[in-house]
Amino acid sequence: MVFRRWAPPCRLIRAALAAGHGTRAANQTKDTPMKKCLMVTLLTLALPVSLMLSQVSAEEVDTVAPVVVKTVPEAGSKDVAPGIVEIKVTFSKEMTDQSWSWSTAWQNSCPDFIGKPRFDTDKRTCIVKVKLEAGKTYGWWLNSGRFHGFQDTGDRAAVPYLLVFKVKD
Repeated sequence: MVFRRWAPPCRLIRAALAAGHGTRAANQTKDTPMKKCLMVTLLTLALPVSLMLSQVSAEEVDTVAPVVVKTVPEAGSKDVAPGIVEIKVTFSKEMTDQSWSWSTAWQNSCPDFIGKPRFDTDKRTCIVKVKLEAGKTYGWWLNSGRFHGFQDTGDRAAVPYLLVFKVKD
């Protein structure tokens, strides 16, 4: 049914190709009319979707769950300095103070905390001081399937995020 719906544009494209439009350079491989029809059809389908996604209203953005937008150290880092450091996690929205969920990613994946986590004055960045050992890989789930402590001011739990990094030797 979808194929029939898109058949007329494909016929138009085939007709344009037969008339010599859309020719390629001599060193490029020739696409069949069906390939070109498929490419244009996919682009035609993608355009309305991208327009819909780019027109999200402010009201809808306010009602979606917060997400992690930045971490320090950056997730996947392999050269984090050992010692006492601050881990910073920045969310897309203002978060509820005194509410967090730093869950182990695997056994012994978390360093020792020095004090309690806290939110910065921007109310979007959670900071925790930890002691990192040289050569060790650390990992946390910031929220998870079981724990939903990171919540925005509208009580929406943040999307779970896996933060993993390695401390240099």
